[in-house]
Amino acid sequence: MTTDRSLPTDPAPYFEAQIFVCTNDRGPDAKRPSCARAGSEKLRDYMKAQARAAGVGNMRINAAGCLDRCELGCTMVIYPEGVWYHYDTRADIDEIIETHLKQGKRVERLLLTTDQEALRPEQTALAPSTYA
Repeated sequence: MTTDRSLPTDPAPYFEAQIFVCTNDRGPDAKRPSCARAGSEKLRDYMKAQARAAGVGNMRINAAGCLDRCELGCTMVIYPEGVWYHYDTRADIDEIIETHLKQGKRVERLLLTTDQEALRPEQTALAPSTYA
C-alpha cells in the first residue's frame, strides 16, 4: 500500500532520509526475541560511522524502540520510502548504505515484505556468530 500525504504547501523535508534501527531489548527472559540481543546496537553504531565515512549526507540514522517485527531478527525501516530490511552483519549494513542510501536502489535479498512472517533462506545465510 502506498500513501502520499504530502501537500504542495508542506515545507521541504529536513532530512533526505531517516533510518530507524530497532535497538529494543526485551531482556533475557522475554518470550519474543529482541533486536538488541542480536547485535543491533553495535550494527547501528557501525552504520552511522560508515555512512559518515562514505559521505552519505542529509540522512539521519536513529535508534528506535520496538518496530514489532521481532521474529525477523534485526530490522530497520528507511523513510520516506518505507522500505524495511533485515540485517545480520557489517557486510549487510555496507550493502544497504551503498545500494539503498547512495544509489537509490534496493537490497532485494534483505528486503522485508509487508506480510513477511519468517526470514527467507537467503536472509538466514549467516550464523549469529557473525554479528558485529
